[in-house]
Amino acid sequence: MSTVSAKQFWFVVGSQHLYGEEALGEVKAHAQAMTDALNHSGVLPYPLVLQDLAVSADKITSIMKEVNYRDEVAGVITWMHTFSPAKMWIRGTKLLQKPLLHLATQYNESIPWATIDMDFMNLNQAAHGDREYGFINARLNKQNKVVVGYWERAEVQKQIAAWMDVAVAYNESFSIKVARFGDNMRNVGVTEGDKVEAQIQFGWTVDYYGIGDLVEYVKAVKEEEIDVLFAEYAELYDFEYGSYSKDAWEASVKVQASYEIALKRFLDKGGYNAFTSNFEDLHGMKQLPGLAVQRLMAQGYGFAGEGDWKTAALDRLLKVMSHNQNTGFMEDYTYEMAAGQEAILQSHMLEVDPCLASNRPKVVVSPLGIGDREDPARLVFDGKAGEGVVVSMADFGTHYKLLINEVEAFEPTVPAPKLPVARVLWKVKPNFQDGVKAWIENGGGHHTVVSLNLTTDQIVTYAKLVGLEYVVIK
Repeated sequence: MSTVSAKQFWFVVGSQHLYGEEALGEVKAHAQAMTDALNHSGVLPYPLVLQDLAVSADKITSIMKEVNYRDEVAGVITWMHTFSPAKMWIRGTKLLQKPLLHLATQYNESIPWATIDMDFMNLNQAAHGDREYGFINARLNKQNKVVVGYWERAEVQKQIAAWMDVAVAYNESFSIKVARFGDNMRNVGVTEGDKVEAQIQFGWTVDYYGIGDLVEYVKAVKEEEIDVLFAEYAELYDFEYGSYSKDAWEASVKVQASYEIALKRFLDKGGYNAFTSNFEDLHGMKQLPGLAVQRLMAQGYGFAGEGDWKTAALDRLLKVMSHNQNTGFMEDYTYEMAAGQEAILQSHMLEVDPCLASNRPKVVVSPLGIGDREDPARLVFDGKAGEGVVVSMADFGTHYKLLINEVEAFEPTVPAPKLPVARVLWKVKPNFQDGVKAWIENGGGHHTVVSLNLTTDQIVTYAKLVGLEYVVIK
């Protein structure tokens, strides 16, 4: 996968000096035991690092300042072990520029009725501390996540893990760089957008390159490099020659191999982790990149066609959030409207992400009715089944808007022998009529990113972090 730097999360435990050093020693011991257990649970995707107890405004402020400039720290998880006066948290919380999760839990699962006394009550008053701490976060409009429940339970740990993935994606969003090879497709509305505002609000850098810049990289690819990559294709995919001679078929596929090598070199040299292409801008190219793009998406690069840089950046963002599992660029194509079987066929001219493949892909060469170039190679497969979300980013001129629709993907049961592209099928929620209508009425685009690993809650959490208007259809 296109690399994501190593991340960690700081565990900050609230208490106070009121009950003495012995009590603080017990708080520290409980916090360390929780940290160790959570790190060894196998559920959290990133490590927790326990910090000094948050017992004063100065200590809290110092911790939050440190979080801001430590690139490896993706966010903060707080726990109010004891009543922690909220005014101590104001300065540090206002300064914090990274995601915050309030874990509303306590060290002991049950109240020890046979032995409970006021010492126990004073030390273990998370219910008291949670309200005080929650009030100040709400007043500061912090948009922090709140997870409630006993910390050893799997469902609580899974909620923390899901938030961690969002927090890492939020941080990585400021490192998303999109290379546009050519401009947007002419006369199309939804692919347009304000690049300056996108950089201000989301951290995305979007740079234009003429297709000739990429052509120079293609020319520099050596034959022996192409042969090595072609051999890799032979190991991973089935070859379908169709009506082509073996030599003509292999020549077409090797063009895509040269594109893959050239694109990766170009992107990596410039620090780009997302890109776009446009079939209307192919001067100097023999084919529209198809197989090459699919291979790079599988490695974690964000992509969208027709110069749609917003969706390319969104694709990269959700790939980071999902660890590049079952997540990719998609386009609405054709309705299935038979009664009781309503669904939407998702595909693209060539570039369907093989992260979504349910079967072993095959390499197919077939004519492309647009672009006026040689017949390009592409991977053909059927999409996976599963519950998921489909997301679209729209620029409304005054603001950006995120459309989120819950979907149920299913594997096709009927063959499509004449369809030379990959296909993904899903049913929209709450039902076909209401889901499609709501999507259209709210301005959802035909270019999307789908994920069978992420949840609506995770997407909404990110939207709140960046102050992004969102609409959920489910």
